[in-house]
Order: sequence, then structure tokens, then C-alpha cells
Amino acid sequence: MSGFLITAVRMKFRSMPCMAGTGRRDAGLLVLVLVCLVMWLSGCASTAAAESEQERKRLRDLGLEIGQYQPGVLNAITDVAGVKVGHTTLISGEGKLKPGEGPVRTGVTVIVPRDDVWHNKVPAGAFVLNGTGEMTGLAWVAESGFLEYPIALTNTLNVPRVANGVMSWMIKQYPEIGISDDTLTPVVAECDDSRLNDSQGRHVSEQDVIAALDGASSGPVKEGTVGAGTGMVSYGFKGGIGTASRKLPENQGAYTVGVLVNANHGRKPELVVGGVPVGKLYEPPAQVSEAISPGQSEGSIIVIIATDAPLDGRQLMRVAKRAALGLARTGSTARHGSGDFMLAFSTANVIPHYPKEPTYNLTHLADTHLNPLITATVEATEEAILNALTAATTVIGRDGHRVEAIDLGRLKSLTAAQTQ
Repeated sequence: MSGFLITAVRMKFRSMPCMAGTGRRDAGLLVLVLVCLVMWLSGCASTAAAESEQERKRLRDLGLEIGQYQPGVLNAITDVAGVKVGHTTLISGEGKLKPGEGPVRTGVTVIVPRDDVWHNKVPAGAFVLNGTGEMTGLAWVAESGFLEYPIALTNTLNVPRVANGVMSWMIKQYPEIGISDDTLTPVVAECDDSRLNDSQGRHVSEQDVIAALDGASSGPVKEGTVGAGTGMVSYGFKGGIGTASRKLPENQGAYTVGVLVNANHGRKPELVVGGVPVGKLYEPPAQVSEAISPGQSEGSIIVIIATDAPLDGRQLMRVAKRAALGLARTGSTARHGSGDFMLAFSTANVIPHYPKEPTYNLTHLADTHLNPLITATVEATEEAILNALTAATTVIGRDGHRVEAIDLGRLKSLTAAQTQ
């Protein structure tokens, strides 16, 4: 039980009348302890989150709209039909860091491009803006021009274990892998969450990855302090998972672009929201995220882009590059210590696993019609990053390090004052 709950129980216990003796008083204490324990197990009073998810809002819920195109129904990467997202969130322990044991503030997030993507591959392309980090499997994506398995996001030191989890899940789905079928090189992207998490513990297990994959769904996407975003810090505030989408009008193809990010980048003075220099105007208490020693990472961001527009690998690489412009609109300068990786895929075509015929047909959008998709990608990336900030909750991590969620009232008032 957390220190917060123990303190609450003690305060209530002291305020109870003695009545007919200590027996009833002890019974009352026991009931309170059990109630608090249930609350703690359900995550209602975890010290890892000082604000409840119900108090957090998305950017548009604050009246702040980014760009010219409208979002899809969910305003999420899952607006692209067939795309699924799953999370496993790991939060446990508190206090002083015990390397290998905790506290734990981490997780894994998976993006499944389509059902049976192994046999029905999706065209894909990638771009690395700054390479202080890792996204495994990109050499094969660049060589083949397609993606054939789920994408996994996690923390830096957990990459090998998460890759094992993806491989175990894939082998269970396709038992002939590595025997009479091809082998695989999973796409696993990382950001460093060691400011809040016991990174050396590598607490994300193969089973956690499998659970995220098995639980992946096409509905609304949880954002902020969840999955791979649990221990992330962005622009000096609590960061994490964010998502957004854009739906093009009929006369521009009616295509959808969806973006999901794991935001763990930037410094507070850099933050820009809708053109307003919020980071410079905002005056929060000093935070651990601002005091980074030379040996520590400056963070990273992973951007995953999905679309139902019929693009090939070359075009998707071009689209992935434009996500860097959405990142820049939020104030990032892609600092030396930041790993900024973008991966884009399209669900419009199917690349067969082992084609029976020497040739197969693909629908291909002309390059001269790419501009709306480029703009939509920039806009959705910008909004996804900001959604990560507005959805995230305050987190207390290892050694009592506390990273505050951005104050939504303050954010709204700052942007309103600058745009009037």
C-alpha cells in the first residue's frame, strides 16, 4: 500500500471515536484498510499519477484546433481502417531506486497495421531525423519497401526483450516461421524513460508484449501515461503516447492519415502550441526534467504514420519525412541527444507473402496528388504530440522524481491570450 493511503488510513483512524472499546475501533480500521487496498489495486490512488485520467483532456476538448483539415471520427491512428493499437502499462513501487527492482514506470505499446500482416504485407517507408536512438528492422523496410509485422514501442534497455515478445507472438500465429517459412526482424522503437523508471530492470516481459498484441483494438486509443509512454517526459512536462488523424475531403481523395507518437523530447522553453510560445510563457515549478547532466539522454520521439491512401514505399518515405515538420511546429529542434524516428505505412494495397504469379497489381497515387497527404501528416503529427501532453498525468517516479502534467487551465489561458 502506498504511503499516501497509509497516511489517509491513520488520519481517519485517529478521528474515530473509541466507542465500546478497541475491538470496534480495530474493526473499523480493518474495513478502511481493505477499502484503501481495493482502491490502490484498481489504480485509483496510485502515487504514480497525481491527477486522474478523467481530469485530462485532448487538445480539441480545450478549444484548440490545429491545421486546416478535419480529424477522423476518433481523431486517432485507428481512424485508418484495420489499424489496431494495444498497450501494457507497468506501474509499481515508489521511493529510492533499487536497480533491477524498481520503482517501475514503463510499458509497451504496439501498432498492428492490419490482420494477418505477415501474409498481407503493407507498403512502408521510414525516415530518421536524428539517430540518437534505435528503431530495429528499418534496413529491411528500406530494402523491401514493406512492413510485415506489428510495430512495438518501449524503453531503451527493453528493446531485445520486446523484440523477443514480438517474435514469440508471431511464431505462435505462424508456426512455420524459421522452419519452412521466412524468419523475421521485428520493428521495435525505443525512448529512454530512465528519468522516472528503473531502466536497468528491463521490466517489460515477453508476456507483456504478447498481452498488448492480443489486446490490440481498433477503437479509441488511450493516450498520455500509458504503455510505452508511461515514463516519458516531453518539453519538461509529462509526455507519452499521443495520437491524431486527418480526413481529406472527397475532392482530394477522401483519404485518412493517422499518427501515433511516443513523445519524450524537447525542453520547456521550446514548446509551441498553435504558434504560441507556451514554453516561454509558462512558469511551473522547477522539475527534474530540466536538470539533465551530460551523460543523460535528451529524449526522443517515435512517430508512426498510417494511411489508406495507395502509396508505395518511396512515397511513404517522403510522407515520413514530413512528420519532422509537424514535430518542428511544436518547437523541437531535434537536439544532438534526441532520437527522432518516423515510420509510415499504407493499408491501401496488399503485398502478398509468396506471390503465386511473377507479377501482381498495385494501385498507385500519382506524386502530383501527394500534397494534401503531406499537409495532413504535418497537422496530425503536431496534434498527436500536443495530445500526448494534454492527456498525460503527473508522475512520481524513482527517487521521488516528479514530472508534472501540463496545467490545462494555464495552457488554455496562455493560448487564448496570445490569439485574441
